[in-house]
Amino acid sequence: MDMRTLSECLNTIIHDVVTPVVMSPPKLKYKMASSVLITNLTQEWVESLRRWHLELFFIPTTVVTLATMLANPVLLTCIFLSRALRQETRYLLVANTLTADMLFLILNLATVICNAVKVHIPWLVCELVTAVTITAYCCAILTVTLMVVDTYAAVRWPLHYRDILPPARTHRILAGVWLLAAVYPFTLVITMERVNPHEKVPVCLVLVSLGFIQAHNMVGTHIYFFVAALICTILIFYCYIRLYMVTRTQGIWQSRFSRARVTLLAHGILLLLYFVPGFVFTLELFLFHREDISQDVRVWVSTVNMCVFMLLPRAFAPYLYGLRYRELSDTLMQLLHRHRRLSQTTIS
Repeated sequence: MDMRTLSECLNTIIHDVVTPVVMSPPKLKYKMASSVLITNLTQEWVESLRRWHLELFFIPTTVVTLATMLANPVLLTCIFLSRALRQETRYLLVANTLTADMLFLILNLATVICNAVKVHIPWLVCELVTAVTITAYCCAILTVTLMVVDTYAAVRWPLHYRDILPPARTHRILAGVWLLAAVYPFTLVITMERVNPHEKVPVCLVLVSLGFIQAHNMVGTHIYFFVAALICTILIFYCYIRLYMVTRTQGIWQSRFSRARVTLLAHGILLLLYFVPGFVFTLELFLFHREDISQDVRVWVSTVNMCVFMLLPRAFAPYLYGLRYRELSDTLMQLLHRHRRLSQTTIS
């Protein structure tokens, strides 16, 4: 063997053996895309859940989810059974938000129950659940943002509003929202399939799955969430500021309990409840890659966010929508009265 060949062999050995040793522990941990890494990580997570009895969080999660799943289909039924409501953009946006919330709640509840009863889930299935969950969450955020834009368009251009946003165009916009929300998560699943393990894991969490993916594409993940949050925030603030400037001389803000103030309050509460869990999840991703943070802290933050914070907007949304939109509440009351009359007729 000549000296050049020997030198190349030594360089290869140094690169493959010595370099991982001198790498910092966080980088080494997340560069090892192996089944051992995923198994150890999820096992530690399960041990923390058992030690603190955090699996009991599935009880309030189940209660809140069932209560929301009873309210959302009722509102969706009111919207789709009423031809007038189906022709209005704001109710189509409401229906899309409720649909995305229901999909998110179903996947979230299934994940929480599976983790509580310690069901081993194939890693590919966990990745797919993660992608659909992120898609549903992002779709709800984008649709809530579009609600603010829709309100601004209705106030700013009342005479041309129906021409700007007819039902057919609204349907295409909503289809585009779903596609936009799904592109990045499913692209990650497809591109990372060749390096991910294929065995079953004892716990499936969006944080663990996305945190593992983030180790290979950290910049892309942060850019995706940051740019999406920045665009939504800018649109919301711009629309609200412009709405106030346009309507401040019309006297609709003078009364403390005016419809404009109540509408702004309802929108503000929903936006806050929808956006806060996203920021907490960003904090989770940051803590997930910190070796100086206790595993128990990561598990506690993730469990509370998953079982409490992310459920609050979806629990309040149907009731705030039902109380705020007069046409929707009137349609609901008509359906209830019709059902009552049919029941009395059947009994008599």
